Amino acid sequence: MREIGIGIVGGGYMGKAHSVAMSSVGAVFNTHLRPRLQMICARTDSTAEKYRKSYGFKTATSDWRVLVKDPAVEAVIIATPQIEHREIAIAAFAEGKPVFCEKPLGSSINDATEMTDAAEASGLPNMVGFNYIRTPASQFVRKLLAKGELGKVTWFRGEHTEDFLADPQTPASWRCRGMSNGTLGDLAPHMINAALALMGPICSLLCEYETVHKERPGGDVGNDDHAQIMCRFDSGAMGHMYFSRVATGRKMGYAYEIHGTKGSVRFDQEDQNSIWLYRSEGPEAERGFRQILTGPAHPDYEPFCQGPGHGTGYQDQIIIEARDFLLAIEENKSHWPSFKDGLQVSRVVNAALKSGEQRSWVDLVSV
Repeated sequence: MREIGIGIVGGGYMGKAHSVAMSSVGAVFNTHLRPRLQMICARTDSTAEKYRKSYGFKTATSDWRVLVKDPAVEAVIIATPQIEHREIAIAAFAEGKPVFCEKPLGSSINDATEMTDAAEASGLPNMVGFNYIRTPASQFVRKLLAKGELGKVTWFRGEHTEDFLADPQTPASWRCRGMSNGTLGDLAPHMINAALALMGPICSLLCEYETVHKERPGGDVGNDDHAQIMCRFDSGAMGHMYFSRVATGRKMGYAYEIHGTKGSVRFDQEDQNSIWLYRSEGPEAERGFRQILTGPAHPDYEPFCQGPGHGTGYQDQIIIEARDFLLAIEENKSHWPSFKDGLQVSRVVNAALKSGEQRSWVDLVSV
């Protein structure tokens, strides 16, 4: 067992989640590497100091360059808006430090490509933070699909729907500026990552997106409120995905449904501790979807709780990510999803934007 100094750039929503995860991961998973909360970086010195005291870091700074260069910081976690990801990641790799970057990888396909090139050239462990696919339920679904339990998969439907901007009187904010902060840039990457993880590569797609509330108190809206993608996977299966930040009533609508020749499965993040599974077997009169509650028999559940049906939560997904990042550093090789996997998500987003502009199908090979 040895300590490793962790530096986190960004102390807000995700900065706190990663700080808590790094504080807890050793006890939950009995990791060989034990994180030491070395340095936290925030916008101002006073805010950074507040986070330092709250989260238990040794030092604080308002300059991410100081954090990246500090020899006591041995691995870097980037939890800032995506427009800042590229510069921080490339600098960290140049200093010889593994990087965990929150999704999406960058604010554009160019950012994502440059970051991936830097990661590959460095040979250092790297990961992207797609946490929702790490629930024990979704990990179990991945295993079902990998073993062919649903037969030949013919159709995928996914959504990531929330309602934090459903009210047209909600004031305009940074989320309303720039396509990278719109629904395709912000929410869509999570479900696109799920589709790639569960179904494999996408070969072509058709996308349309729309700004529902073009004006808000405080300014105009310059990006999309919701979007939909119709796609075809390399496997031949058909797919559809919908993303929205104006889906009234939806708080965490990360949901998917998959149809196969031997069965089907449904999952909804708002009920993250269960899946609904249908198997085409037995008498027709006795067939139907059955609810499966997650428990110690499902991936990464038992370290948190030994009771079936008791459930895991959002923070636990981040702790699982922390475990995987520490394993990647220990083994000196990237774990899924790496920057290369994040780049594939960015390629799909980029293709979706092009399709929406052209109002036509786009082949992923062409972009």
